[in-house]
Amino acid sequence: MTNQQNQSNELYHVDSAKYNHGAHEVMDMHETLSTVIAGLDQCVLLRDQIQDPELRNMMDRQYQFCVDEYNTLVECFKTGRDPSQPTGHYQMTENNKFTYGIKPGQPKKPITQASELNDEMISGYLLSSHKATATAKLAASLETTNPVVRRVLADSIPNCIEMAYEVSIYQNRKGYYQVPQLSSQDTVTITNCYDTTGSQLQ
Repeated sequence: MTNQQNQSNELYHVDSAKYNHGAHEVMDMHETLSTVIAGLDQCVLLRDQIQDPELRNMMDRQYQFCVDEYNTLVECFKTGRDPSQPTGHYQMTENNKFTYGIKPGQPKKPITQASELNDEMISGYLLSSHKATATAKLAASLETTNPVVRRVLADSIPNCIEMAYEVSIYQNRKGYYQVPQLSSQDTVTITNCYDTTGSQLQ
């Protein structure tokens, strides 16, 4: 058997951890890692434009965590094996308090010059990045055949959710992110539309 045939057999051998990736998995991982890189690059580009030290500190914490998580994901994708650094658990520093209700303000519109960039926009970009990354990781995890990559993806999705939640609480506290509510009566009516059921089939 030639070297080329040996390499071909290894590439498609089901027991080769390095190469047991399906086509959907490879393409979705390509999309996921590109999305993560875009978010990290955005942090680098925007960091020096931030005025609020609190926002800068939050971005720095989240950036470092995302870099570590990115490296873990790349390692397990390339090797097919458990990464040397396991997936961590992001701990936000914000509390869980939201202020509900909306107040009228200026309509939103695209900026026309870079000097219009402000902390509200930057925090919005950071939030959007976490949402996009969570969506990409979820889609990839549902197409992944490699058990290690699937687990690392699944374990990292809650971190995206936690970081997005932290940003949204910060935005809410600053008045950037308003949370409308239904009336108390409508909220009670809808939450009482559902009830629990038994787990046994008849």
